[in-house]
Amino acid sequence: MDRYLTVAEVSAAARRLVSRYPGAGRLRRVGTSRAGRPLEMLSVGHGPAHVLVVARPHPDEPVGAVTALALAERVARGDGRTPATDPARVTWDVVLCLDPDGATLSEGIEEATAGPAPALERYFRTAFRPVAAEQPEWAPIESSRLPESRALFDLIDERRPLLQCSLHGIEAGGTFTQLTENLPGFAEGFHTAAADLSVPVQHGTFDALYWENPAPGVHVLPPPESTGRLAAGSENIGRSTWCAPQRYGGVTAIAEVPMWASALADDPAPHPDAVRALHGLSRLVRDGGEQVTAVLDKARGFLPPPEESAPRRVLEWMAGGLYDLVADSWQPLARQAAEGGERLTTAQVCALDVVARRQPLRAAGLLMRLLSASADPAAPALHDELHAPFTAWCEDFTRALRLRWVPVRAQADLQARTVLAAAECAVRAAHR
Repeated sequence: MDRYLTVAEVSAAARRLVSRYPGAGRLRRVGTSRAGRPLEMLSVGHGPAHVLVVARPHPDEPVGAVTALALAERVARGDGRTPATDPARVTWDVVLCLDPDGATLSEGIEEATAGPAPALERYFRTAFRPVAAEQPEWAPIESSRLPESRALFDLIDERRPLLQCSLHGIEAGGTFTQLTENLPGFAEGFHTAAADLSVPVQHGTFDALYWENPAPGVHVLPPPESTGRLAAGSENIGRSTWCAPQRYGGVTAIAEVPMWASALADDPAPHPDAVRALHGLSRLVRDGGEQVTAVLDKARGFLPPPEESAPRRVLEWMAGGLYDLVADSWQPLARQAAEGGERLTTAQVCALDVVARRQPLRAAGLLMRLLSASADPAAPALHDELHAPFTAWCEDFTRALRLRWVPVRAQADLQARTVLAAAECAVRAAHR
């Protein structure tokens, strides 16, 4: 598959798979979204052990749906069978899209990223990510109760998976995996897949800088009492759907693959001036946020109200302190580096660079979409006011991190091989 798929295309592909392999696959509705859209699960195999795959937990990360279908096809087809893909031993349960409402607001990514070398600008003009309290995996941390979250918790209680794989993607950088518990032997298969597909492994990542790091690009969730080692806002991560399989002895793997790769992501050399770089990134995210918020201030009077518009809720959430939260979270790192502590690597600074640049871009893309849809006579001028910095930010992002597009087929292949490596380790551990 050389392109991302819409929710409707994924559902149709799942139905075709069930028809092609009678008796091997079953498709059923496992819940309903806030807006009434179906949550569908494709199950392949009949084994007593379960692997639960969750596609598109974030609507702006579309590769997981392609990956999920490829994994289901492999198990149903029965070729290259291993213990984890033996349908008599393991049932693969694949949630086709955890956030169909958000994915609908991100429709356009599929065409925006079509072709051999799509531009960042087209992606950020079409991508949508909801506020944290409306992200199904993350909402329980915020004490929010979403039907999508409840459906996933119910599936975990029903299936008791030995492995849950959450299929994520990042805009830029390298590939990495976060685990709720270590899976001995996993890193070898993961690294081999990345090398085969020429995708850099992210040495250090923005939200797991202080996690256990048994191998490059592999991060293991610290113990519950180690909240100081978690990223800001994730202190209650134990409430998330990621940690739910632990009550049954299961492990969760969060598989991240980049859309655009940067060679800086796997450079473990000490950064030559991390203090200056971190201060610069803090300014970048604050300055960009201030520019977007200045345009938002002028448009608030005619934009849809937050209670009626998910994009507007995101803009208000970001303007209400998210830019500062991100920028402030790096100050301890800067102080540590200034005091002669452990030096940050070029790869770690690259990971933070991605976060700093994407925050204003996400907001600017959403605001320009709202302005384009507005009939107010002031909207075109405000759109043009924001378009110039938005374009410059995209160009600078591409240039500074030397980004290159990773074809969708390679993204999905890498993610599938990462999941299979984790599944083999989990199945082996379960049968010891």
